[in-house]
Amino acid sequence: MATKKVQKINVSEQFLNLQRQFSNLDTKDPSLWPPLPRYILCLFIIVAVVAVLWFFKLTDYEVELQTEKATELTLREDYKQKLQKAVSLDALKKQREQIQQYVIQLEKQLPSKAEMAALLSDINQSGLGRSLQFELFRPGQVVVREYYAELPIAVRVTGRYHDMGAFASDIAHLSRIVTLNDVAISSPQGKDKERDAANGVLVMDATARTFRYLDTEEIQAQRKTAAKGAAK
Repeated sequence: MATKKVQKINVSEQFLNLQRQFSNLDTKDPSLWPPLPRYILCLFIIVAVVAVLWFFKLTDYEVELQTEKATELTLREDYKQKLQKAVSLDALKKQREQIQQYVIQLEKQLPSKAEMAALLSDINQSGLGRSLQFELFRPGQVVVREYYAELPIAVRVTGRYHDMGAFASDIAHLSRIVTLNDVAISSPQGKDKERDAANGVLVMDATARTFRYLDTEEIQAQRKTAAKGAAK
């Protein structure tokens, strides 16, 4: 019957062999090291490189994460605003229709260029109808705005205070838009000032401003001017 030989492993001797591999290592030339220290050094270098790369990669991920969080907040706010608009879309449409109707009504109150003469006559007749005397009624230079034209009129009338108030009310109720600006009421001057003052006569200076919509030629001129300004 064959007998098996059991080889005894001397642990102390193996430990001493391992210990000898780590003694007297030349740090300047690791290629001369025994196998085990070389393997451990290579493993350490690999782990260190992986750790450094992982750290920088995590840093990049952290920056990207913060950026995405900020983007998420922005998108959430944008979503809430759009959701509110979507919920109130019908109400906004109704408001838009109301505004359009209001704009149409205002446009109807603006005379055309051809109707300005009739409007000036209405202003004059409003004063005469209140027993006011016009000492000055001088249309100024037309000021062309983006969507309309404005005509200032220098006005000076004499009459009683209540008649002047009624005249201002009549101007406000004209079918066309007319405003009174820079109103100044004073006592009359001149040789008859004492008699006029005794009769309650006053002098009112004001600037009446009326507005009209632009005709086709004026609109084209405005567009050309705007185009030139944009080109600059």
